[in-house]
Amino acid sequence: VGERTDLAEQMTFLQNAVGGVQGPFDSFLALRGLKTLHLRMKAHSASALALAQWLESHPKVSRVLYPGLASHPQHALAMRQQSAGGAIVSFEVKGATPEEQRQNAFKVINAVEVMSVTGNLGDTRTTITHSATTTHGRLSEEARARAGIRQSLIRIAVGLEDIEDLKADLDRGLSA
Repeated sequence: VGERTDLAEQMTFLQNAVGGVQGPFDSFLALRGLKTLHLRMKAHSASALALAQWLESHPKVSRVLYPGLASHPQHALAMRQQSAGGAIVSFEVKGATPEEQRQNAFKVINAVEVMSVTGNLGDTRTTITHSATTTHGRLSEEARARAGIRQSLIRIAVGLEDIEDLKADLDRGLSA
C-alpha cells in the first residue's frame, strides 16, 4: 500500500523475515505471559536496583547506569514516568585505555556462570552482553561514542535468580 518503493521494500523484507502475522501458539504464549508480567517486573526491578547499588560501590566499576539510582542523570524523570527502574543495568569497568577496558569487560563476561552471555532481553534468566561488539557492533566507532557505548560498557538484563547469586557471579567476573 502506498507509492514509496523504499517503504514497500522494507515491509517486504520484514514480512519475509518475521511473517505477516503472529502464529496462534505465539499469540497464546504472549497472552499467558501478560498475566504475570506485573509480578515479574516488580521482581526484575527490585533485583536490578539491588545489583546497581552493589555495583556502585565495587572498586573495579567506574560507572553504573540505572534509572532507579539517585545518581542517574535522569532519575527524577524516570521516577515520574515509571513505578520502578526496570530490569536493565549497565555499568563500565575500569581500565586505563579503551583496549584495557575492553579486555576487562570480556574478563567479566567470560567468567560469569549464572548469567547467560547473549544480547537477548526480557527473559527470566539474567543475560549479560558487551554492547560495543554485539547490539551496537555494526555502528561506527564515532556513532558508538556519540551514544555513550564505550568498550568498558557491559549491559545486564536482570532475570529472576536470587540477587546474592547474581552478585557472586559478577564478583567472580570482576575479580577475574
